[in-house]
Amino acid sequence: MLEKLGNMLKKATDKIANAIFLDKNMVEGIIKDLQRALIEADVNIHLVKKISDELRQKALDERIKGVKKKEEIIKTLHDKLLELIGGEKHELVIEKGKKQKIILLGLYGSGKTTTTAKLANYYSKRGLKTCILGLDVHRPAAREQLEQLGKQNNIKVFVDKEEQDPIKTYKKFQEDLENYDLTIIDTAGRHSLDKELVKEITDLGKKIKPDYVLLVISADIGQAAKTQASEFQKALAINGVIVTKMDSTAKGGGALTACSETKAPVFFITVGEKVNDLETFNPQTFIERILGMGDLQALLEKVSLVVDEKKQEEARKKLQEGKFTLKDLAEQLESMEKVSTLDKITELIPGLGKAKIPEGMLGNQQNKMKKWKHAISSMTEEEVENPELIEKSNSRLQRIAKGSGTNTSDIRALLKQYKMIKEFMKSGKDLDMSSGNMSQAQMMKLAKKFGKKMRI
Repeated sequence: MLEKLGNMLKKATDKIANAIFLDKNMVEGIIKDLQRALIEADVNIHLVKKISDELRQKALDERIKGVKKKEEIIKTLHDKLLELIGGEKHELVIEKGKKQKIILLGLYGSGKTTTTAKLANYYSKRGLKTCILGLDVHRPAAREQLEQLGKQNNIKVFVDKEEQDPIKTYKKFQEDLENYDLTIIDTAGRHSLDKELVKEITDLGKKIKPDYVLLVISADIGQAAKTQASEFQKALAINGVIVTKMDSTAKGGGALTACSETKAPVFFITVGEKVNDLETFNPQTFIERILGMGDLQALLEKVSLVVDEKKQEEARKKLQEGKFTLKDLAEQLESMEKVSTLDKITELIPGLGKAKIPEGMLGNQQNKMKKWKHAISSMTEEEVENPELIEKSNSRLQRIAKGSGTNTSDIRALLKQYKMIKEFMKSGKDLDMSSGNMSQAQMMKLAKKFGKKMRI
């Protein structure tokens, strides 16, 4: 996500922090690097100039001396970037029992239909009884796509595949929608905001009276997002924006700053194709993330979308009782896979965003985890419950490897990791880790024992 900009910003702040003297030449060099990175991220050139001028003014202010000047320059850079993308976090107020409705608007190619499913999944995982209403009666297969997404994610979808009038479709299901806390409504798109689209959505708005009208914009359109957001605001009084495809474009900076310029708050961003790749947009933590400082809140949100708390509690009890099996390990691997890819997870963890992880390493780890899952699914129930049977039998090892498309060394690595986890949890139990009150000495004891051994 905006990798070039993040790398440049980290270099700039490091240069400022490590400089013995901040002379004019160094300041100009840093500003030029900054300008290049912002323009590559598709930020409006006038905004780039404004940031450059303010940084230059702060750097050359003779009233600010020494370390204080460095702090002021870094703070100014951070504050200006924050201001560029909206400044503060905006949240939708969605409550149980309120029978609320959100209408999603967007042009073709914005990812509106898949975002409908992501948003419904997001609120469903937060305890709201959520459904989807499909009112895109123009795009071929739009209703079928919604049905498939709903089925995959256990979300009720209301569509009428024969009806060509969205108002009539809404009326047909209006009574059913009253049984839900929240209804996410997918509407028709167009190649441009033409009169027919404006009329259709305006009529829907008058009939449905939604609590929120959100515009879905693709990040890859960059600065063009400003025109799109402005046109939709004038025509339909949108409440805010969801920016999609933030993981796959260098133009994300342009889309975010363009929305901010129109005063259309960004509520969510999507960062992948999986249904859980939807994040609330927080400008503060977003800046921290591209600076390599991580975003634990976003990571916790992702985890909450996929983790079954009841199953996690069962797994925790099994670990404490020493009954943790390979089946439980497979479930944990599956949960990790649902959260996101390893490279995206590390991006969110403070410290790891800046870490120089060897190229290809995370991909290798991801592949290793997939092999382990396949291997476990190729074992008998008896082998899953008693993995030591596999260690003692070459024929079992070879059978499992052949059945899972892996090799015997992969199976041995899996068994080694499994034993390590069990031993780790046993040590934790002996040290009263379950209470959450381990002393620093106890934690150091565990770290010393397992720090060099643990491998994912």
